[in-house]
Amino acid sequence: MNGVQSQIVPAVFLFGDSVLDVGNNNNLATVVKANFPPYGQDFKNHTPTGRFCNGKLAIDFLVDTLGFDSYPLPYQNTKATDRNLIKGANFASGSSGYDDSTANLYGTISLTKQLENYGEVQKRIIGMVGKENASSIFSGGLYVISAGTSDILQNYHISPTLQNTYSSIDKYFVPLLKSFTQFVEKLYSMGARKIGVTSLPPLGCLPGSMTIFGLVSDQCVEKLNFEANSFNKRLNSTSQALKKRLSGLNLLVIDIYQPLYNLIKNPKQQGFKESKKGCCGTGLVETSVLCNKLQLFGTCSNSSEYVFWDSFHPSEAANSILANDMVSVGSSLVF
Repeated sequence: MNGVQSQIVPAVFLFGDSVLDVGNNNNLATVVKANFPPYGQDFKNHTPTGRFCNGKLAIDFLVDTLGFDSYPLPYQNTKATDRNLIKGANFASGSSGYDDSTANLYGTISLTKQLENYGEVQKRIIGMVGKENASSIFSGGLYVISAGTSDILQNYHISPTLQNTYSSIDKYFVPLLKSFTQFVEKLYSMGARKIGVTSLPPLGCLPGSMTIFGLVSDQCVEKLNFEANSFNKRLNSTSQALKKRLSGLNLLVIDIYQPLYNLIKNPKQQGFKESKKGCCGTGLVETSVLCNKLQLFGTCSNSSEYVFWDSFHPSEAANSILANDMVSVGSSLVF
């Protein structure tokens, strides 16, 4: 695995949305799924797993770099006797967010429930290795959170109720960041010390956003990018405050915005040909159930030339580049 002979951290625990989801939504009563072709067409054995991608997610590449020989299991697919949990678990659920109402809207797993599930995994790990060994796994493990995109794009901007409750997006950021704070505090109380949280991506440059929210479908929606930047600044300041208050906490905001924005604006520099639409279907709106092997337009002939796989999620090729940035930025979390 990239020359690494042993695990740099004992375990990896993942929380959040479709950026990290590897199959937790597969058996839920939700349309937000990716466990069917053409998803996974470039993954191991060409198998759709529930990853919202044609192949590996950025976190998969990161786990490779950390020296693991397998990826953290989706919690929904684990058994009580599964000893692989000692190496970590994945709790992420597509269309989840800092606001639990976002997950509830789509019938997916809220962050609150994900944290409860992690508590159950802690009990199972303690049962396998004992309290002392488990404690070192919890404190030495790497925790990664990805959330916020669904809150803004799939909840606030389509919900008159939320817009009436919070008259501006900035006001909606307040409960989102409060939820983030409480989530980190709870993880910390459960032993976590190494936590990475991804920033929001350039929301206005996602192909689906340009189609749904843009007047011109091939131009980034600058209002949404401004909102993402505004949230990211507040996420950074909130994280700094948490680090000062919680002794021994190593909390890092991992910037996804700029690396992905650079790919979108200068695709040819990294060997891409298309950055304004996804590989699946027309590339403008297809995601989840709309990106399927029966849809009319098929998929592009070479997904590695596309920054996006579907209208909201990067391709494996783009994820590989994003992961390199995550490794360089996030090295202070694990070394």
